[in-house]
Amino acid sequence: MVALLTPDLAYADVNEEYVRLSGRTREQLVGRYLFDVFPDNPDDPTATGARNLEASLRRVLTTGERDTMALQRYDVESVDRPGEWEERYWSPVNAPVVGSDGRVELLVHRVEEVTELMRARGGPEGSRARVLEAELYTRARELQEVNDRLREAHAREREVALALQEAMLPAPDPVGHHCAAVRYRPAVGALNVCGDWYDLVDLPGDRIGVAVGDVVGHGLRAACVMGLLRSALSAASRVADGPAQALEVLGLYARSIEGAENTTAVETCVDWDTHTLTYSSAGHLPPALLRVDGTVEFLDRATDPPLGARPEHVPRPQSSAAFAEGDTLVLYTDGLIERRREDIDVGLGRLADALTRHRAADPERLADALLLELLPAGGATDDTALVILRL
Repeated sequence: MVALLTPDLAYADVNEEYVRLSGRTREQLVGRYLFDVFPDNPDDPTATGARNLEASLRRVLTTGERDTMALQRYDVESVDRPGEWEERYWSPVNAPVVGSDGRVELLVHRVEEVTELMRARGGPEGSRARVLEAELYTRARELQEVNDRLREAHAREREVALALQEAMLPAPDPVGHHCAAVRYRPAVGALNVCGDWYDLVDLPGDRIGVAVGDVVGHGLRAACVMGLLRSALSAASRVADGPAQALEVLGLYARSIEGAENTTAVETCVDWDTHTLTYSSAGHLPPALLRVDGTVEFLDRATDPPLGARPEHVPRPQSSAAFAEGDTLVLYTDGLIERRREDIDVGLGRLADALTRHRAADPERLADALLLELLPAGGATDDTALVILRL
């Protein structure tokens, strides 16, 4: 038996087996609140099936994680004989369907019907039925306990990963007299954190290097890989002859680190003496240059595959763009703009529009405005790093 439920716990759809075993028609199910159709037996003060099921569904809505319930007795009122209740036994599993904004859009409510097995307890096969009942109940409890332990372990790993992320991504040192803002927002969910980084590096002369990157994967392992790559790129930027060479060095280093393959990164060198931006991208989203007049230019003329994506080393491309005093440079990771089942140009368009509307804001207020407008209300399913530099 399978039903799709809305977050309000109304039936969105049911399969034929659900219709058959529940004794209801589709018209009696679809569109109606679950517990209006199947309330607890009011004549039985010990009935808890509805309360237990609702608690499980609420957990799934809150955590976004699958929930396996123990075997439930759930009396069902007869359709033909109102007021008469039939003893039923169901073993439910509830799972989320997550939308592009990271929120639970639907609930999959799957039920194993074991009523006939329980009824057999009183017949010739009663002994065997009781053994199977005990095994079924024990298995359900074991699954519930495993689910609880995994949830706790995931929560602990998230806390450790976030602490590691905070230690690796501190507030940047002042970059001369230039005004910069940085932000990091972890993804929603137990493990979807810690693949993104940012960095600002003082370079000789009136220059700085600005970078962001995104490691494939999540959790503690991604956080550790992120720390290694961030440190390596920071060091390479200080000695390399431009962003392209810095990314070439990083790409060679990434080949020796398990889990670093297909990391994306972009490095931009800002030279205030020549009012020039020099940049190179390893498969990353293009930096945005917000002009004083409100127009937005995406720096996308030097994009190459991610780190380690090519079997052999080749030089990376590099390009330059002029900037004027008062322009704003924005580097970001995909959590800010990418949404499932949506073309990337739509997200880039949202970013450009927000930058134009908030062009008068200083970097700190601009960073807050972008996160508020562009991140889903329930939190993104990927973490987000953001660097904003007033030129």
